[in-house]
Amino acid sequence: MVAGVAFFAGCSNGGKATDAGGGETSTERNVEIGPADEGIEGVMAIRVPDNTHTESPVDYGLRPPAGGVHNPVWLNCGFYDKASPDENLVHDLEHGAVWLAYSPDLPTADINLIHDLAGASPRIVATPYPDLPTGVAVVATAWARQLTLDSVADPRMEKFVAQYTDGRQAPEAGTTCLESPLGTPIP
Repeated sequence: MVAGVAFFAGCSNGGKATDAGGGETSTERNVEIGPADEGIEGVMAIRVPDNTHTESPVDYGLRPPAGGVHNPVWLNCGFYDKASPDENLVHDLEHGAVWLAYSPDLPTADINLIHDLAGASPRIVATPYPDLPTGVAVVATAWARQLTLDSVADPRMEKFVAQYTDGRQAPEAGTTCLESPLGTPIP
């Protein structure tokens, strides 16, 4: 247990003070700043002003968020059939993971495709996201990058995963998104 606490405490927070979790909601506005222009049509660059830790709920503005203040505990990468808190998933993004936030209303075959993609890499986390707009199948998100898709068969989803997993835009690319006490993915 001590090793786990030391491991979590070692996660960088940009040299800034952390919030001990007074229960207040933090405001952390992710703002689209335009096309990422990095080779995949439709990827948006997102302004992420901070990457400190907080135990309080965060109002990111953009949903799903593409980075920012986040919980000190990440969610284990893998596939999930239940939604998880944004604050934990943003920590995965900081570590260089790609988050596939999918519509819970997708047909089983589409959910299976996302499951298989998430199972093919230890750097992908996939969760249902009930607040996606009608017609959106999946939102692929990496730290400061986001791609909204109306079909899981869109080849840009796999290109996004390949390009942004452990991407240079992630503050702690290459850091694990496994070994967390939070969440057990579906094999």
